[in-house]
Amino acid sequence: MDHLAIFLADGFEEIEALTVVDLCRRAGLSITTVSIQDRLMVDGSHGIRVEADVLLQDLDFSRFEMLILPGGKKGTQNLEACKELMGQVDAFYQSGKHVAAICAAPSILGHRGILEGHRAVCYPGFEEQLKGAEVLDVPAVTDGTVITGRGMGCSIPFGLAIIAACRGQEKADEIARQVVYPL
Repeated sequence: MDHLAIFLADGFEEIEALTVVDLCRRAGLSITTVSIQDRLMVDGSHGIRVEADVLLQDLDFSRFEMLILPGGKKGTQNLEACKELMGQVDAFYQSGKHVAAICAAPSILGHRGILEGHRAVCYPGFEEQLKGAEVLDVPAVTDGTVITGRGMGCSIPFGLAIIAACRGQEKADEIARQVVYPL
């Protein structure tokens, strides 16, 4: 699994998105940043403007094996309001492809019934929105094809979980050592 897409909407949490992009690229994964806005420049929740690689309308979803949703309250709301993206999230999960979400964004998966019977984590206060999930208190968790992370401070464990799902735990541990993240 080498092709991942991470979706950016105005109000996204910059650290959650960019840490994942950085770690995945260090691991040799192809990760594409996708703007769901009508422009490539996307405004993060803390005033950091990021230029995405491609617009959602130009994305060929058949090229990807995992969809990643960063958090940020407003960013999560904007992602969830995007019908085309939500249809693809459902299709990916139903076809056995990976979906990943961090911070407030796991609430999207909960609202869509994707977390039913899965272990999951989210930003504190969003637990009730993880419908049907066994909610844990750990930085990140992988359960089948669903990966969730707790919040900005858990961006590295979340990114490493994505790498482990794609390239194995040994590769994730190698990247952790490279960035001096304690194992």
